[in-house]
Amino acid sequence: MEFFVTHQAVDHYSGDCSVAFALKDKSNDNRIIQNYLDLHRFEPKLGNTLLLGKVEGYKSKRVLVVGLGETPLTQKNFIKALKSLSSAMSTSKVKNVVIPTVEVENVDEAWIQTTAARVLKNESYKVSKVGIKEEESGIVLEAVNIFSKNNGASEIQKGVAIANGMALTRELGDLPSNICTPSYIAKKAKSLAKTHNLECEILEESDMESLGMNSLLSVSKGSLEPAKLISLSYMNAGKKAPIVLVGKGVTFDSGGISLKPGAGMDEMKYDMCGAASVLGTMSAIAEMNLKVNLTVVVPTVENMPAHNASKPGDVVKSMSGQTIEILNTDAEGRLILCDALTYCEKYKPKVVIDIATLTGAVIIALGNHHSGVMSNDQGLADALKISGESAQDTVWQLPLDEEYDDLLKSNFADMANIGGREAGTVTAACFLARYTKKYSWAHIDIAGTAWLRGSKKGATGRPVPLLTQYIMDQA
Repeated sequence: MEFFVTHQAVDHYSGDCSVAFALKDKSNDNRIIQNYLDLHRFEPKLGNTLLLGKVEGYKSKRVLVVGLGETPLTQKNFIKALKSLSSAMSTSKVKNVVIPTVEVENVDEAWIQTTAARVLKNESYKVSKVGIKEEESGIVLEAVNIFSKNNGASEIQKGVAIANGMALTRELGDLPSNICTPSYIAKKAKSLAKTHNLECEILEESDMESLGMNSLLSVSKGSLEPAKLISLSYMNAGKKAPIVLVGKGVTFDSGGISLKPGAGMDEMKYDMCGAASVLGTMSAIAEMNLKVNLTVVVPTVENMPAHNASKPGDVVKSMSGQTIEILNTDAEGRLILCDALTYCEKYKPKVVIDIATLTGAVIIALGNHHSGVMSNDQGLADALKISGESAQDTVWQLPLDEEYDDLLKSNFADMANIGGREAGTVTAACFLARYTKKYSWAHIDIAGTAWLRGSKKGATGRPVPLLTQYIMDQA
């Protein structure tokens, strides 16, 4: 599917299909279209669609009407309408289409173009079955033309780049863990570096051992799959301090000796979605050729039970020199992230943002709509919230008060790796905060937003839109 900008009026488009948006509390500006709506008793509720044949005054073969609901049209509802449009085009086997501009509350035309391209491209993503090459059946959408009063080509390409980054994130997340191992992620990072001319460094377990990353290595001990610490750097803004993203990459989380329940354990292949999201973000930023400096760091391991696996009660020393009593081997994400966060000091970062499917508690707190954000810098937290609203990939801030940090006390080490049942998302962030005192840092918990469950099970590509928007806002 290719995307183009067009300055031609929608009714002059001579291709397969033209889109007409219809508002519930406002008659359609085109009287002929309105007559059709009245004839079909079409109510333009949000997401309702109606496919018309040849319409007088339109050069296209068909017109697809999409309901927008009531005014003012919000950003969230515009995205819902685009998803309905995508579904209707697929059902109707639309080959090429032109989409008009529309007035959306509090945003400009550039946002509409970027968002339309991103959402429609992302909606075209299909989960690939392992080892099966599926043939395309029938007519598929080949070209999307988005109307612009201005030169909107660059905005459309930004949306496509973000969707491509989301596709990479979703592909990695959806792969089974016997394929998507730490070594596979390292191979994918090398491929990304080659494609976009990035700096790439991959530390092996022997390298990490020499750096004192005993916390990270304690997680991979029980697995035959060797741990990797991957870093990619995109330097396109001179000597400016880089934005650093750290993505949790547990390619499968059995819980280790603190074994998880069997039901739903297959979904623990998604415990590397933080890693997948930072690689997807790097792909998007490099494709846009933004004038920024960006580094992504991916600690990646497999957490398995074995005779040599870490045990509850073990004490390890992290790269920072701080010691950790491992009370629960299923709280492993923070054990790999803490060493990665210490490693980030070498980059002298502008900010560090870690992204992790870290706690089930965040799903209890926020459900599947917002990702949780916690930070030692309120300015950074505010910037992420603003970028999230703009991208409609939102975060909700949770506290980091010292009273929560007190729950991590240990009689046998500097800290324990869990703080009890209460405020599990916050105490996990408090643990990480002990390793981020030398720079501005935020933690994004995506355990509730990184993948869907049930019949629609699959990775979502979040929070690539949030992260790319934040970086674009800094450029």
